[in-house]
Amino acid sequence: MNRSRGRRLAAWAGASACVAVGTLGLMGGAAKAQTTQTAQPAAATAATAVAAAAAATKGVPPPIADFFRDPQMRRPKISPDGRAIALVVSSAQQERSALAVIELDEGNRITQVASFVDSDIAFFDWVGNGRLVYTSGKDEAGKRRDYLTAGLWSVKRDGTERKQLIMARYGQGQTESRVISRVLPFEWFLYEVPDDDSGEVVVGYGRYDAQWDLKSIQLARLNVETQQRRMLETKSPDKAVDWALDASGEPWALKTLDERKEALYFKTADGAWTLAQDGDWVTSPTVTPLASDGRDLRLVVSATPAGTDALYRIDPKTLKKEAEPLVSLAGFDFDGDAVFDAQSRRLLGLHFISDAPNTHWFDATLKQMQANVDGALPGRVNTLACRRCLKTGRVVVTSMSDTQPEEYFVYDHAAKKLQSFGSSRPWIREAEMALVEQTRIRARDGLEFPVTVTTPRGKAPGPRPAVVLVHGGPFVRGTTWGWEALPQFLASRGYVVIEPEFRGSNGYGQALYRAGLKQWGEGMIDDLSDSLAWAVKQGGVDPKRVCIAGASYGGYASMMGLIKDPGQYRCGVSWAGVSDLDYLFKLDWSDQSERGRRYGLPAMVGDRVQDAERLRRTSPLRRVVDLKAPVLIAHGEDDRRVPIDHASDFRRALEKAGHKDVEYVTYEGEGHGWRKLSTNVDFYGRMERFLAKHLAAGAAGATGAAGAQ
Repeated sequence: MNRSRGRRLAAWAGASACVAVGTLGLMGGAAKAQTTQTAQPAAATAATAVAAAAAATKGVPPPIADFFRDPQMRRPKISPDGRAIALVVSSAQQERSALAVIELDEGNRITQVASFVDSDIAFFDWVGNGRLVYTSGKDEAGKRRDYLTAGLWSVKRDGTERKQLIMARYGQGQTESRVISRVLPFEWFLYEVPDDDSGEVVVGYGRYDAQWDLKSIQLARLNVETQQRRMLETKSPDKAVDWALDASGEPWALKTLDERKEALYFKTADGAWTLAQDGDWVTSPTVTPLASDGRDLRLVVSATPAGTDALYRIDPKTLKKEAEPLVSLAGFDFDGDAVFDAQSRRLLGLHFISDAPNTHWFDATLKQMQANVDGALPGRVNTLACRRCLKTGRVVVTSMSDTQPEEYFVYDHAAKKLQSFGSSRPWIREAEMALVEQTRIRARDGLEFPVTVTTPRGKAPGPRPAVVLVHGGPFVRGTTWGWEALPQFLASRGYVVIEPEFRGSNGYGQALYRAGLKQWGEGMIDDLSDSLAWAVKQGGVDPKRVCIAGASYGGYASMMGLIKDPGQYRCGVSWAGVSDLDYLFKLDWSDQSERGRRYGLPAMVGDRVQDAERLRRTSPLRRVVDLKAPVLIAHGEDDRRVPIDHASDFRRALEKAGHKDVEYVTYEGEGHGWRKLSTNVDFYGRMERFLAKHLAAGAAGATGAAGAQ
């Protein structure tokens, strides 16, 4: 696109290419069943490798399951002593993931230490060197926002002494016994795991109103061995719903929420809480606390005059943010985490997202480690992570590119040795994967927004068919440079994949985000059309062979794209998609909070009364007579984010309107997205056949209006 892939990788190799860093001198002061085997460097099994090689020789694309099955391993975390790695593992024989530990100094011996029959391992972390804590729930879930079903357990690193600390759901573990249980009820959840050798974790207790809206969170320290609990900050302001903890696990900032009013408080040296800022959580939220060393260093994320969010220091005396940002990114909001040394509490560096994952090290030793690893693994994004990097000299390296899923290494700085211990998807052949490029284009009204394009390998005899892939949310960031399953799958089938970061997308500054407010079905859809027109003008996309697809909001936008700009697309695919904007307000069996319905939806989507006509006009369910193209609609029967009524009512309306080309499928036991491999294989197989049918070179379809803009 605008820049070569090689130049982009060179820019990503160091944060200085896109980061302005302030004065550094200001910062800081001084399991159920256990199995054991040996972990080997990542590689596909012999049978898989032979089959893949044979398929590649014949020009057969990889099977669907290769893209969508669970990674073999992911999210490795090194122990504080640097001698073991905990990680989530999966296998073809197990439907659910498990927690495992690799002993680095014992021949890479791996032990599965915990698993669930009916759930995945969600969040996990080390508590000292001897124990781990973990939660249940949807894989990759975080710890703070998934507290209603997460539960909490602890286990020793050898898989013994498994204990439940928090119930996973209401009523779990309750018996008629008179013996007092120390297991906390389900209203408690894991909040944070300090690296302080205390043997404790920070847990939160959530209080809710009659509509099940969160009213406050109270924190406590919980000993994972004795299960003794002590409350924290009992004299804090009322209605605290978000806490920021420093490097030692102590609260230093909090936010309260009362209806729409949000307030930010900082803790002063004498232990009192001082109001620092207030605002409206929907239209003018307060700054976001990021990190503190527990002394004078306090970091927050706040808007710059240029309209992007940057990292600022808080003056320890005035509690006001300093005038100049410590770290700012050209064209991106700062989204990252601080890395501290556990013993000295010194800030070592920052992990953050620009085009791709990136790191800036303030510490000279870690800066050298990064350079050594980048030299050994060129052309990739290499992220270093550790608990006590400077003491142990060992870091876990997560290495990836647009064509290479994550691979994992241990780097020993003293020995200058980089050793592989596994790969997330060893069955993926890098040489077969498509190249990913990012650029920025201008919409018809002049607004600039990013577009990610995934292009199949090899030369084509002419312009290729394409899929405009719309991200969900919609007020989130959709893409980051790297390997992603769905666009790679589509590219393996010969399609150019166009992923616009349309107005409303987060992470690129306030101008783009705010331009999307109340623009469902209007300006947001125009951005999709403008990104397609731009791609056609580049010469690689056939304007007569384009479909639009997406999940959740992306499913909604796909159907509205067919309605608003019918000449551009031959077909559309929607899964877990919204079909009626009024349903967002009235379907009370959705997991949307009452606070979100009262305040968030009116500001972001539209007022149910004042904007009723626009909501009707921009709802696919109300515009079925204007939808002429073939559609594939899929939904999970247990979806609580977008209840299945959106899909079933949409289907009935299409059939009533006489639409003859509707493919419809629902999946039992699936929610807002697909968890089961069988569901993924079935749905994406349907999608593959649907696209092939409607984007075939000789198929009748669109007029090619996209190329005329």
